[in-house]
Amino acid sequence: MSWIDVPDGSPFPVQNLPYGVFRYADEPARVGVALGDQVLDLAPLSAAEGLDGGHVFEEPSLNPFMALGRPAWTAVRAWLTELLTHDTYRDLVESHLLPAADVEMLLPFEVADYVDFYSSQHHAENVGRIFRPDAEPLTPNWKHLPIGYHGRSGTVVVSGTDVVRPSGQRKSPTDQAPTFGPSARLDIEAEVGFVVGVPSAPGSPVPVGGFRDHVFGVCLVNDWSARDLQSWEYVPLGPFLGKSFATSVSAWVVPLDALEAARVTPPVQQPEVLPYLRGDEPWGLDLELEITWNGHVVSRPGFAGMYWTPAQQLAHLTVNGASLRTGDLFASGTVSGPDRGQRGSFLELSWNGTEPVELGDGTTRGFLEDGDLVSISASAPGPDGARIGFGSVAGRVLPARSV
Repeated sequence: MSWIDVPDGSPFPVQNLPYGVFRYADEPARVGVALGDQVLDLAPLSAAEGLDGGHVFEEPSLNPFMALGRPAWTAVRAWLTELLTHDTYRDLVESHLLPAADVEMLLPFEVADYVDFYSSQHHAENVGRIFRPDAEPLTPNWKHLPIGYHGRSGTVVVSGTDVVRPSGQRKSPTDQAPTFGPSARLDIEAEVGFVVGVPSAPGSPVPVGGFRDHVFGVCLVNDWSARDLQSWEYVPLGPFLGKSFATSVSAWVVPLDALEAARVTPPVQQPEVLPYLRGDEPWGLDLELEITWNGHVVSRPGFAGMYWTPAQQLAHLTVNGASLRTGDLFASGTVSGPDRGQRGSFLELSWNGTEPVELGDGTTRGFLEDGDLVSISASAPGPDGARIGFGSVAGRVLPARSV
C-alpha cells in the first residue's frame, strides 16, 4: 500500500504513474508523473536521489526518456513505486509534489510520424452502410490487413487546445460543382493512441512479438474529421484536408506496464491472417471510453472488441521496411461497439445527420456546432482492484477563419 493520499475515483492511483510534460509558474517545462490531484516533479526528485540518467526529466518532452528503452522504463517505474510505497521516502517525495491545478500541461512528446488505423469492425461496417448502402459494408481487404493512412504530425495538439473549424472544398451528390467554405459536417473520432519509444532500423520489420520492445505507452486521441471535405477528396488516395487540420491527444501517457491487468484476448480473426500478423501474446485491451458532448455523456465505446490489435498494427506499419522513430504515434481508429450508445463518432451516432443526437439540455446535434466542447476519457482495470485512468482529451470548436 502507498502512503500517498489519492482521492477515491481518481484516474491516477499509484498503480498507474502516467508521464506528462508540464510547466509550473515561470519555470522551464519538464517531465512529471500524475498522482491523484498532484503532479510529481521528476527532475529535482531524480537529482536529489542521484538517479542515473535522471537528466532526461529536465527536458520539455518525453522523447529523451522514451528513447532509453524498456530497461530504463522498467527501472524508473520500480524506483517510483519504491518511493511511493515506503514511508521513509515520504518527506523527500512530498517536497516535490505540485497541485495539478497549478500546472500547465503541454504536448507530452514530440510527434515524429502519425499513422491512423481503421480497426473497429463495428465502425467500419457502420461507415460502409452509411456511404455504400447497396454494397457489402466491409471492403474486400478489411479482414486481411489493418487499413490505415499517414496523418500530419505537425497538427497534433494537446488536450485543451481549441480547434478552428476547417474550410475547404465540398460537394454533395446534388451539387453541380464543388463549393468552398467552412465544414458543415465537423466530427470527432474517439481513438486510442500508442507512442513509440525505441526506433527501428530502415528495412527491418518489427514483428508482432516486438510490440513491448518499441512501444512506450498509451494515450487518448481525438481524430477531428470534416466529413464533407473528406467525402469529396478521399477518392482515390484517402484522407487529406478533412483530417489534417487537428488531432488532439491526452496530456498523460500511460505506460504499458500499468496495463498488464487490462490485457485480454482479442476477437477471433477469420479468415486467418498472414503469418507476419500472427503472434502468441494477446494485445487486446479492456479499455472503457466515455464521450461527452457539451458535458453530456453520449457514448461509451469499449476497446476490447477491436478487431486489429496494436501489436498487429505496428507489425503491418513496418512490414515494408518503414522505420520507427522515437515519438511516432499510431492510433487505433474510431472505437465503436455494436450498440448505438457505443459509437465513437458523431457520423455514426447521428447516422450521417439523419438521426440527431439529443443532449441532456434539450438541444440536438447532427454534427459539431461552433462553441461545442467534446471530451473523451477512458479507464482500464488495474492491479488490486484499481482503475487505471488516462485523464481526458478535450477540445472546443471555434468558428472558421476567413481565407
